[in-house]
Amino acid sequence: MKKLLLGICTLLTGALSAQITPLWLQNPAISPDGQTIAFGYKGTLYTVSAQGGTAIPLTLFDAHNMMPVWSHDGKQIAFASDRYGNFDVFVMPASGGTPKRLTMNSAGDYPYDFSPDNKKVLFKSARNAPAKSVRFSSSLFPMVYTVAVTGGRPLLVSAAGMSTAHYNAKGNEIVFEDIKGYESDQRKHATSAVTRDIWVMDIAKNTYRKISAFKGEDREPIFAADDNSIYYLSEKNGTQNVYQQTADLNAAPTLLTDFKDNPVRYLSRSTDNTLCFTWNGEIYTLRGGAKPNKVIINLSNDGDAGIAKEKKVNGNISEFALSPNGKEIAFVSRGEVFVTAVKDGETKRITNTAEQERMVQWAPDGRSLIYATERGDSWDIYKASIIRKEEPYFYASTVIKEEPLIATDKDEYQPKLSPDGKKIAYVEERNVLKVYTIATKKTVTLLPEGHNHSYSDGDWDFNWSPDSRWIITDDEMGYFASSNTALIAADGTGTITYPVNSGFGEYNAKWALGGKMLTWESSKLGRKSLASQGSQEVDVYGVFFDKEAYDQFILSKEDYALLKEKEAKPDTAKGEGHKVTTALTAHDPNKQKDSTAKDNKDSILKLDFTDLEQRQVRLTINSSSISDYALSNDGSKLYYLTAFEKGFDLWVTEPRSHDTKILAKLSGSPSNLEMSKDGKNLFMSSNGGLIQVDVESGKVTPISIDGNMMLDATAERRYIFEHAWRQVKKKLYAPDMNGVNWDGYKKVYERFLPHINNNYDFALLLSEMLGELDVSHTGGRYYPNHTNQDETASLGLLYDETYMGKGLKITEVIAGGPIDRTKSNIKAGDILLQINHQPITDSIDWAVLLNHEAGKNVLLTLMGPDKKTWEEKIRPISLGKEADLMYKRWTKIMENMVDKLSGGKIGYVHVQGMNDGSFRETFDQVMGKNREKQALIVDTRFNGGGWLHDDLVTFLSGKNYLRFAPQGNLLKGGEPLNKWQKPSCVLMSESNYSDAYIFPYAYQELKIGKLIGMPVAGTGTAVWWERQIDPTLIFGIPMVATIGKENRPTERLQIEPDIKVPLSYEDFLKGQDDQLEAAVKEMLKEAAANGQRQLP
Repeated sequence: MKKLLLGICTLLTGALSAQITPLWLQNPAISPDGQTIAFGYKGTLYTVSAQGGTAIPLTLFDAHNMMPVWSHDGKQIAFASDRYGNFDVFVMPASGGTPKRLTMNSAGDYPYDFSPDNKKVLFKSARNAPAKSVRFSSSLFPMVYTVAVTGGRPLLVSAAGMSTAHYNAKGNEIVFEDIKGYESDQRKHATSAVTRDIWVMDIAKNTYRKISAFKGEDREPIFAADDNSIYYLSEKNGTQNVYQQTADLNAAPTLLTDFKDNPVRYLSRSTDNTLCFTWNGEIYTLRGGAKPNKVIINLSNDGDAGIAKEKKVNGNISEFALSPNGKEIAFVSRGEVFVTAVKDGETKRITNTAEQERMVQWAPDGRSLIYATERGDSWDIYKASIIRKEEPYFYASTVIKEEPLIATDKDEYQPKLSPDGKKIAYVEERNVLKVYTIATKKTVTLLPEGHNHSYSDGDWDFNWSPDSRWIITDDEMGYFASSNTALIAADGTGTITYPVNSGFGEYNAKWALGGKMLTWESSKLGRKSLASQGSQEVDVYGVFFDKEAYDQFILSKEDYALLKEKEAKPDTAKGEGHKVTTALTAHDPNKQKDSTAKDNKDSILKLDFTDLEQRQVRLTINSSSISDYALSNDGSKLYYLTAFEKGFDLWVTEPRSHDTKILAKLSGSPSNLEMSKDGKNLFMSSNGGLIQVDVESGKVTPISIDGNMMLDATAERRYIFEHAWRQVKKKLYAPDMNGVNWDGYKKVYERFLPHINNNYDFALLLSEMLGELDVSHTGGRYYPNHTNQDETASLGLLYDETYMGKGLKITEVIAGGPIDRTKSNIKAGDILLQINHQPITDSIDWAVLLNHEAGKNVLLTLMGPDKKTWEEKIRPISLGKEADLMYKRWTKIMENMVDKLSGGKIGYVHVQGMNDGSFRETFDQVMGKNREKQALIVDTRFNGGGWLHDDLVTFLSGKNYLRFAPQGNLLKGGEPLNKWQKPSCVLMSESNYSDAYIFPYAYQELKIGKLIGMPVAGTGTAVWWERQIDPTLIFGIPMVATIGKENRPTERLQIEPDIKVPLSYEDFLKGQDDQLEAAVKEMLKEAAANGQRQLP
């Protein structure tokens, strides 16, 4: 009996230890009877009693499952799952069972509600709006559909662009939160024009009424059971809480919860109006008149946390460094340091941490590596060394000793050992250049704070001179986005010298010819983007610190050959066997096999700074997009990676003869180049791997990396969380963190890390933490790398998606699409009956018939209004190409509307993005087909930003100061020739973001013209989106504030239009754009006034 009791106790103890209390619970949904809650945890759906208890899993499929929605009879649950590579809507019995897939389109589909009769699921999807709608075509504004719970064709309910939509009990209205523009859903405490509001749609009338007036966030509305009021979430009291209000804009809302510090999320209700939601990662219920009740949930521990998995190391190489002997390569992959043998690819993992290592460098003896690592509370510099003397190579070594070299509470990274191995140059706190003497452990500052400002870590560089006495470094001299090469004594004495100091800047500077020459890249003679901040072509240049070396370098090929011949002959005046050494060969390692004390003394550089501008040479014969370059030891050949065609190829040029050719056709990715010490081989990365190129033959040899690593994704996510928190603290544009208790919020969110096993949840966690800062341009983003995912093709057609008959009713053939051709008879009003002889019926989602069909031959069967049928064969396009066509379609509609409303007098252009491509298109249209127009509408709505503000305001601010009259004929226009000189206005809306905020801000400040439309939230801050060691993850840091006339950051400074015009749902859905009409009216008025002011 005692043994039996002992066994029972042991079982109970084991059961209890396997139970956990889960946190970071997502999307709870309470059942209609109020007895059960469905929720998501670690990508799996569970149900649990509303009173609490042990949760039972609903989904077991290896995919991410989320957003459970109950049917109103409590018998079914709809949810979203990415088991086919994108999120689709599924439905399953509430008691468990096999889920049924309801949607087949590769656009993301997400369920919101069931219809009141439980026969359909209401869901959102990023698809095309109806042909009549004139709202901007974007996935930002999803369509809302219904699909039968038995499956079949989705039917359009609304093209308004809804989020979190729910029916009322009668089924005649839908309440939803609106979407006005771009911003993270997890941003908190914002008060601006772009924040969300609550609306109600009358389904039968297709009309919309606004019911919330708060200038901040109003979110996630649901009707009360009696339809007389609405529950929703709002930040009215500073923190997002639950409110109740009648469906009237003027009604006073009632606060139902009063949580502090963290937002309430994921509101749902039962038929007796019991509310369910999350707060601080846990689930609560709220019954009428009571206080919120935390639902205590137990869960069987799935044991997945902390399980490391083996991963091949054969790609994703972020950087590399060639060993001094050329036989090994150190590289970084997924934040770990590895060394591989050049010859056979044998690979050894040097570091084994969850934290990131980067910026690896070799010691001169090849037996040590130094690198930066972010362990503890800062970036530090470490050294890894081979211990056993009989082991000459890292890749074949057994025991590695790792030790910190420079480790303080500050960030130190980007270490570079001096050629003599005695000193380390490094960056402190991103902007300061220092040199550390290993023997004395003393540090000197070469470039103090105030010279450089790092945008992304490692974005400014420096290099040691061959004699270890000098350093060349990028120096912005306190300016923004411009850098010159500075030369500084490594001991910190003397003054800073700028050997070139070009207005075009110098980049990627390197020592050459043993320190007698400095090389760099410059855009001085290269073609540039039309926009000032676009791409540009560069050349490689050189300047000589040694006049004799310069004189020899500029010799013709024939004269230099004579000099080499003389060098090879004995100098009889100095005795038998003594050879002449020229300035260009004195440093060549292949010609200096015997080293003496005198040689070492002579190797000290003597830098001649006089008349340097007279000793500059251009090494490339034509400008191009150069990734990196390497000059041969004797300066006779320059190798460079550049892109003229598809991808980057390796080119070689001979500066004396200017003979230039492709050495190796790679079609690869940008990379740095490293030359072996003997000058015989070049090494580079290409498409994530490493390759070796013979400099004589151009033979390309891939370096086959044979290695594995154990990846602990849980530990890696914990590090990325810590890194993101620290990185934002170091780099946010506001040093005071906007008054946010950043340390406190780290504690709030890090406790959820043990409850996250996937990057969907982890990116959400980052977004929630970063959202506490109430700034733009931030949040975590996850880009899954699915294989064999669904990809719906497009036929290039628009349909009547409310049509319920046989086939698909075509409403428009998209211009430029695969059907827009002379041989096609397809037109609006026709019915698409079949795809590849598969009938389109109400019982299938027709998207399944176009899965993976892009670029393939597809047979369509069609029927015209006369009931006659025919077949046509086409090649569908991808949804991405369709999106491009839909953008062009929208701009054409806008142009036609302006032309019609103005009688052809007013021009129109839409600026799609703040980039060079958009600027070229703008210039092309404005100075082309709109040149004769009397005024111009510049539409910036739905522009997500970039860097173009100054180009645009300069282009639009032309004022005529000179005209031309050949033979007495006064010509039109005049100087400035390439600027718009007539009236203009800017259309803007809540959807302007980032640099699309700065442009209208500058346009208004410079009084160029009027702003028309809706206010724009203050988002004029430069961002760095930083990719993580897990390359599927990035997060944003708004780093550089812009300061205007208000002498404060423009972040959170809203722009008000001169003429305020809202864009109503009813109008744009029927083809009317009130904002555009107001702009035309204003421009006609200004054009008339301007015409009276014109010179005769």
